Amino acid sequence: GFMIQAAFWFAVMALLVKLAGAQGLPTMQIVFARALVTLTLSSIALRRARIRPFGSKTRLLLLRGLYGSGGLMCFYAAVNHLPLADATVLHQISPVLTAVVAAIWLGEKLETRILLGMALAFSGVVMIAQPTSLLAESGSESDIAWPFVLVGVCGALFASLAYVAVRRLGQTEPPQLVVFYFPIVTVPISLPFAIHDWVWPDAYGWALLIGVGVATQIAQIALTNGLIREPAGRAISVGYLQVAFATIFGLVIFGTMPGLWSWLGMVMIVGSVFIARRR
Repeated sequence: GFMIQAAFWFAVMALLVKLAGAQGLPTMQIVFARALVTLTLSSIALRRARIRPFGSKTRLLLLRGLYGSGGLMCFYAAVNHLPLADATVLHQISPVLTAVVAAIWLGEKLETRILLGMALAFSGVVMIAQPTSLLAESGSESDIAWPFVLVGVCGALFASLAYVAVRRLGQTEPPQLVVFYFPIVTVPISLPFAIHDWVWPDAYGWALLIGVGVATQIAQIALTNGLIREPAGRAISVGYLQVAFATIFGLVIFGTMPGLWSWLGMVMIVGSVFIARRR
Protein backbone atom coordinates (compact mmCIF):
# COMPACT_ATOMS: atom_id res chain seq x y z
CA GLY A 1 0.00 0.00 0.00
CA PHE A 2 2.79 2.45 0.86
CA MET A 3 4.63 1.65 -2.39
CA ILE A 4 1.47 2.18 -4.47
CA GLN A 5 1.09 5.58 -2.79
CA ALA A 6 4.74 6.35 -3.56
CA ALA A 7 4.28 5.40 -7.22
CA PHE A 8 1.22 7.66 -7.48
CA TRP A 9 2.89 10.69 -5.90
CA PHE A 10 6.09 10.23 -7.90
CA ALA A 11 3.90 10.25 -11.03
CA VAL A 12 2.28 13.48 -9.78
CA MET A 13 5.75 14.91 -9.21
CA ALA A 14 6.81 13.99 -12.77
CA LEU A 15 3.64 15.63 -14.12
CA LEU A 16 4.41 18.86 -12.25
CA VAL A 17 8.05 18.75 -13.42
CA LYS A 18 6.82 18.47 -17.01
CA LEU A 19 4.47 21.44 -16.52
CA ALA A 20 7.28 23.47 -14.89
CA GLY A 21 9.60 22.68 -17.79
CA ALA A 22 6.92 23.85 -20.21
CA GLN A 23 7.02 27.19 -18.36
CA GLY A 24 10.69 27.54 -19.33
CA LEU A 25 12.11 26.72 -15.89
CA PRO A 26 15.57 25.07 -16.13
CA THR A 27 15.96 21.49 -14.97
CA MET A 28 18.48 22.20 -12.21
CA GLN A 29 16.32 25.02 -10.88
CA ILE A 30 13.46 22.52 -10.57
CA VAL A 31 15.78 20.04 -8.85
CA PHE A 32 16.96 22.72 -6.40
CA ALA A 33 13.43 23.94 -5.66
CA ARG A 34 12.25 20.38 -5.12
CA ALA A 35 15.10 19.73 -2.69
CA LEU A 36 14.61 23.04 -0.85
CA VAL A 37 10.89 22.43 -0.30
CA THR A 38 11.47 18.85 0.89
CA LEU A 39 14.28 20.03 3.17
CA THR A 40 11.94 22.59 4.74
CA LEU A 41 9.13 20.05 5.21
CA SER A 42 11.54 17.42 6.54
CA SER A 43 12.99 19.89 9.05
CA ILE A 44 9.48 20.72 10.29
CA ALA A 45 8.66 17.01 10.57
CA LEU A 46 11.82 16.34 12.58
CA ARG A 47 11.08 19.25 14.93
CA ARG A 48 7.47 18.18 15.50
CA ALA A 49 8.54 14.59 16.17
CA ARG A 50 11.41 15.82 18.38
CA ILE A 51 13.93 13.79 16.42
CA ARG A 52 17.58 14.85 16.51
CA PRO A 53 19.06 15.48 13.02
CA PHE A 54 21.97 13.13 13.76
CA GLY A 55 21.08 9.48 13.63
CA SER A 56 23.02 6.48 14.83
CA LYS A 57 24.25 5.83 11.28
CA THR A 58 25.11 9.34 10.05
CA ARG A 59 27.59 8.10 7.44
CA LEU A 60 25.02 5.78 5.85
CA LEU A 61 22.41 8.55 5.99
CA LEU A 62 24.76 10.85 4.07
CA LEU A 63 25.48 8.05 1.59
CA ARG A 64 21.74 7.60 1.12
CA GLY A 65 21.49 11.30 0.28
CA LEU A 66 24.47 11.09 -2.07
CA TYR A 67 23.14 8.01 -3.87
CA GLY A 68 19.71 9.63 -4.22
CA SER A 69 21.20 12.87 -5.54
CA GLY A 70 23.38 10.99 -8.00
CA GLY A 71 20.41 9.04 -9.30
CA LEU A 72 18.35 12.21 -9.66
CA MET A 73 21.10 14.13 -11.49
CA CYS A 74 21.84 11.24 -13.86
CA PHE A 75 18.15 10.73 -14.62
CA TYR A 76 17.61 14.40 -15.46
CA ALA A 77 20.79 14.43 -17.57
CA ALA A 78 19.52 11.39 -19.49
CA VAL A 79 16.12 13.06 -19.96
CA ASN A 80 17.83 16.18 -21.34
CA HIS A 81 19.98 14.31 -23.87
CA LEU A 82 17.87 11.27 -24.78
CA PRO A 83 14.29 10.80 -25.95
CA LEU A 84 12.04 10.72 -22.89
CA ALA A 85 10.90 7.16 -23.64
CA ASP A 86 14.50 5.92 -23.79
CA ALA A 87 15.46 7.66 -20.54
CA THR A 88 12.37 6.23 -18.85
CA VAL A 89 13.12 2.65 -19.89
CA LEU A 90 16.75 2.96 -18.79
CA HIS A 91 15.71 4.21 -15.36
CA GLN A 92 13.23 1.36 -14.95
CA ILE A 93 16.03 -1.21 -14.70
CA SER A 94 16.53 0.07 -11.14
CA PRO A 95 14.10 -2.47 -9.56
CA VAL A 96 16.15 -5.36 -10.96
CA LEU A 97 19.37 -3.73 -9.77
CA THR A 98 17.75 -3.10 -6.38
CA ALA A 99 16.95 -6.80 -5.96
CA VAL A 100 20.53 -7.72 -6.87
CA VAL A 101 22.11 -5.06 -4.63
CA ALA A 102 19.83 -6.07 -1.73
CA ALA A 103 20.87 -9.69 -2.19
CA ILE A 104 24.56 -8.73 -2.04
CA TRP A 105 24.35 -6.00 0.63
CA LEU A 106 21.56 -7.27 2.91
CA GLY A 107 21.51 -10.96 2.03
CA GLU A 108 17.89 -10.81 0.87
CA LYS A 109 16.73 -13.74 -1.23
CA LEU A 110 16.28 -13.30 -4.99
CA GLU A 111 12.87 -14.92 -5.30
CA THR A 112 11.79 -16.28 -8.68
CA ARG A 113 8.34 -14.66 -8.57
CA ILE A 114 9.93 -11.25 -7.89
CA LEU A 115 12.21 -11.56 -10.90
CA LEU A 116 9.30 -12.83 -13.02
CA GLY A 117 7.16 -9.89 -11.92
CA MET A 118 9.98 -7.47 -12.73
CA ALA A 119 10.46 -8.97 -16.19
CA LEU A 120 6.73 -8.67 -16.89
CA ALA A 121 6.64 -5.08 -15.61
CA PHE A 122 9.72 -4.04 -17.57
CA SER A 123 8.18 -5.52 -20.72
CA GLY A 124 5.10 -3.43 -20.02
CA VAL A 125 7.25 -0.30 -19.63
CA VAL A 126 8.91 -0.96 -22.99
CA MET A 127 5.50 -1.42 -24.63
CA ILE A 128 4.30 1.91 -23.22
CA ALA A 129 7.47 3.93 -23.88
CA GLN A 130 8.36 2.28 -27.23
CA PRO A 131 11.97 3.56 -27.19
CA THR A 132 12.71 3.47 -30.91
CA SER A 133 16.29 4.73 -30.52
CA LEU A 134 17.33 2.01 -28.09
CA LEU A 135 15.50 -0.69 -30.03
CA ALA A 136 16.75 0.39 -33.46
CA GLU A 137 18.25 -2.37 -35.56
CA SER A 138 22.02 -2.68 -35.61
CA GLY A 139 23.51 -0.58 -38.38
CA SER A 140 20.48 1.69 -38.69
CA GLU A 141 20.91 5.42 -38.41
CA SER A 142 20.27 6.90 -34.97
CA ASP A 143 21.28 10.20 -33.43
CA ILE A 144 21.04 8.87 -29.88
CA ALA A 145 23.76 10.20 -27.53
CA TRP A 146 25.16 6.87 -26.40
CA PRO A 147 27.34 8.29 -23.58
CA PHE A 148 24.12 9.40 -21.93
CA VAL A 149 22.76 5.88 -22.22
CA LEU A 150 25.56 4.97 -19.79
CA VAL A 151 24.61 8.00 -17.66
CA GLY A 152 21.04 6.69 -17.54
CA VAL A 153 22.23 3.25 -16.44
CA CYS A 154 24.40 4.88 -13.75
CA GLY A 155 21.33 6.78 -12.57
CA ALA A 156 19.42 3.51 -12.19
CA LEU A 157 22.34 2.03 -10.25
CA PHE A 158 22.52 5.05 -7.92
CA ALA A 159 18.77 4.79 -7.36
CA SER A 160 19.04 1.11 -6.47
CA LEU A 161 21.84 1.85 -3.98
CA ALA A 162 19.67 4.57 -2.43
CA TYR A 163 16.69 2.20 -2.11
CA VAL A 164 18.77 -0.49 -0.41
CA ALA A 165 20.34 2.11 1.90
CA VAL A 166 16.82 3.20 2.88
CA ARG A 167 15.90 -0.43 3.54
CA ARG A 168 18.99 -0.82 5.76
CA LEU A 169 18.42 2.49 7.58
CA GLY A 170 14.79 1.62 8.26
CA GLN A 171 15.97 -0.93 10.80
CA THR A 172 17.36 1.75 13.11
CA GLU A 173 16.30 5.24 11.93
CA PRO A 174 12.84 6.90 11.81
CA PRO A 175 11.43 7.56 8.30
CA GLN A 176 11.47 11.34 8.83
CA LEU A 177 15.24 11.28 9.37
CA VAL A 178 15.91 9.05 6.36
CA VAL A 179 13.93 11.41 4.12
CA PHE A 180 15.69 14.46 5.62
CA TYR A 181 19.12 13.37 4.40
CA PHE A 182 18.13 13.29 0.71
CA PRO A 183 17.54 17.05 0.32
CA ILE A 184 20.29 17.98 2.77
CA VAL A 185 22.75 16.60 0.21
CA THR A 186 20.87 17.63 -2.95
CA VAL A 187 20.47 21.32 -2.01
CA PRO A 188 24.20 22.24 -1.91
CA ILE A 189 24.97 20.11 -4.97
CA SER A 190 22.24 21.63 -7.15
CA LEU A 191 22.49 25.24 -5.88
CA PRO A 192 25.40 26.43 -8.13
CA PHE A 193 23.73 25.03 -11.26
CA ALA A 194 20.37 26.54 -10.28
CA ILE A 195 21.92 30.00 -9.76
CA HIS A 196 23.74 29.84 -13.11
CA ASP A 197 20.56 29.17 -15.11
CA TRP A 198 18.01 30.86 -12.81
CA VAL A 199 14.75 32.01 -14.38
CA TRP A 200 12.43 33.99 -12.11
CA PRO A 201 9.06 32.21 -12.15
CA ASP A 202 5.63 33.82 -12.07
CA ALA A 203 2.97 32.84 -9.51
CA TYR A 204 1.99 29.75 -11.52
CA GLY A 205 5.64 28.73 -11.80
CA TRP A 206 6.15 29.08 -8.03
CA ALA A 207 3.04 26.98 -7.42
CA LEU A 208 4.43 24.24 -9.68
CA LEU A 209 7.84 24.29 -7.96
CA ILE A 210 6.27 24.09 -4.51
CA GLY A 211 3.95 21.34 -5.75
CA VAL A 212 6.94 19.33 -7.01
CA GLY A 213 8.49 19.53 -3.54
CA VAL A 214 5.29 18.63 -1.68
CA ALA A 215 4.55 15.65 -3.97
CA THR A 216 8.14 14.48 -3.57
CA GLN A 217 7.93 14.71 0.23
CA ILE A 218 4.75 12.61 0.36
CA ALA A 219 6.24 10.09 -2.07
CA GLN A 220 9.51 9.81 -0.13
CA ILE A 221 7.72 9.22 3.18
CA ALA A 222 5.57 6.50 1.57
CA LEU A 223 8.63 4.98 -0.14
CA THR A 224 10.57 4.85 3.12
CA ASN A 225 7.66 3.28 5.01
CA GLY A 226 7.24 0.70 2.25
CA LEU A 227 10.92 -0.24 2.17
CA ILE A 228 10.96 -0.64 5.95
CA ARG A 229 8.17 -3.22 5.76
CA GLU A 230 9.05 -5.26 2.66
CA PRO A 231 12.21 -6.73 1.11
CA ALA A 232 13.73 -4.19 -1.25
CA GLY A 233 13.24 -6.20 -4.44
CA ARG A 234 9.53 -6.85 -3.81
CA ALA A 235 8.83 -3.29 -2.65
CA ILE A 236 10.56 -1.49 -5.53
CA SER A 237 8.90 -3.75 -8.12
CA VAL A 238 5.60 -2.00 -7.26
CA GLY A 239 7.20 1.26 -8.44
CA TYR A 240 6.52 0.22 -12.03
CA LEU A 241 2.96 1.41 -11.40
CA GLN A 242 4.35 4.94 -11.74
CA VAL A 243 4.53 4.44 -15.51
CA ALA A 244 0.87 3.38 -15.63
CA PHE A 245 -0.16 6.38 -13.51
CA ALA A 246 1.87 8.70 -15.78
CA THR A 247 0.13 7.29 -18.85
CA ILE A 248 -3.29 7.93 -17.29
CA PHE A 249 -2.24 11.49 -16.37
CA GLY A 250 -1.21 12.03 -19.98
CA LEU A 251 -4.72 11.04 -21.06
CA VAL A 252 -6.55 13.15 -18.45
CA ILE A 253 -4.33 16.27 -18.42
CA PHE A 254 -2.90 16.44 -21.94
CA GLY A 255 -5.52 14.47 -23.87
CA THR A 256 -2.92 11.98 -25.07
CA MET A 257 -4.90 8.84 -25.87
CA PRO A 258 -2.84 5.69 -25.15
CA GLY A 259 -2.64 3.22 -27.99
CA LEU A 260 -3.28 -0.50 -27.82
CA TRP A 261 0.35 -1.25 -26.87
CA SER A 262 0.18 1.24 -24.00
CA TRP A 263 -3.00 -0.31 -22.60
CA LEU A 264 -1.49 -3.78 -22.84
CA GLY A 265 1.66 -2.47 -21.14
CA MET A 266 -0.38 -1.06 -18.24
CA VAL A 267 -2.18 -4.38 -17.82
CA MET A 268 1.19 -6.16 -17.69
CA ILE A 269 2.51 -3.70 -15.09
CA VAL A 270 -0.54 -4.10 -12.84
CA GLY A 271 -0.38 -7.87 -13.29
CA SER A 272 3.28 -7.90 -12.30
CA VAL A 273 2.39 -6.39 -8.90
CA PHE A 274 0.06 -9.32 -8.14
CA ILE A 275 2.72 -11.81 -9.23
CA ALA A 276 5.37 -10.18 -7.03
CA ARG A 277 3.00 -10.04 -4.05
CA ARG A 278 1.98 -13.70 -4.13
CA ARG A 279 3.39 -15.74 -1.25
